[in-house]
Amino acid sequence: MKFLLLILASVLCFLAAIIGAVLLLLLHRKKGSFFDSDGVRIHYTDEGQGEPVILVHGYAVTADQNWRIPGIVRALSKKYRVITMDDRGHGLSDKPRDAGKYGLETVRDVIRLMDHLGIAKAHVAGYSMGGFITLKLAMMYPERLLSAVVGGAGWTLPTDENRVLLDKVVSSMESGRGIRPLAEWLRPVGHKQNRLLEWLVVTFINNTNDLPALGATMRAIDQLEVSEAELRANKVPILTIVGTADPLRNGVDALTGVLANHENLFIQGGDHMTAILGPRFRNGMLDFFAKHSASQSKPA
Repeated sequence: MKFLLLILASVLCFLAAIIGAVLLLLLHRKKGSFFDSDGVRIHYTDEGQGEPVILVHGYAVTADQNWRIPGIVRALSKKYRVITMDDRGHGLSDKPRDAGKYGLETVRDVIRLMDHLGIAKAHVAGYSMGGFITLKLAMMYPERLLSAVVGGAGWTLPTDENRVLLDKVVSSMESGRGIRPLAEWLRPVGHKQNRLLEWLVVTFINNTNDLPALGATMRAIDQLEVSEAELRANKVPILTIVGTADPLRNGVDALTGVLANHENLFIQGGDHMTAILGPRFRNGMLDFFAKHSASQSKPA
């Protein structure tokens, strides 16, 4: 009996060590600099050399969790000047609780950061909410982009179903219950979600974020909607990357044949959480940026 208890204690200690190491990785931050974006302090990092690439992360995570942990910053910085930013309401950036401070302001933050750094044109990539920000950015400021990668996001129409989901997420955030309604909606299509992993993710996000600020962010998310006319008139080369098991894949399918200057990359079996983790995502970005570099666009 003592032997079994010792084994059980060893296993529990081992699992605790693994969980602790994962938490340290998720919570570690690459300290960068701050700039004032119309009264909101935004944290950013700037590393590597070459054409600038600006990375815009998703909802309820940080720039490091979205881009550094999967190895994307490291891969890109070998060839590019890589700039990450914590979206307002997230990470080390300010977290206003007024919905009027979000929406189109999150798009303008990218342009203000470029102006702050003296960057005339850049490649921009976004994932999930960052993908919606990037798509809207391409519609509003095409003259500032060399190319754009929209990951885990597409063209989401303002349907009754989407409005109900938005109201549920906002209500859950503002009441302190957190991100669970959104996590349930983002479950993989076609295969079962690991409920223990989902619970861990929801618990981590709920305890490491300012929930009222996230509620304000979501309350203004409809400002990122784009029109069919804008999509058809698009001049920016855009690559969408999405997992085939991601429920947001429908929005990517909706772009096909409507968005001009558009390519797709589908990651087989990838869902909203996992599609960004493997080499196909970062290699797809690298290939696309190389194809649309400033030197490639210059006349012979």
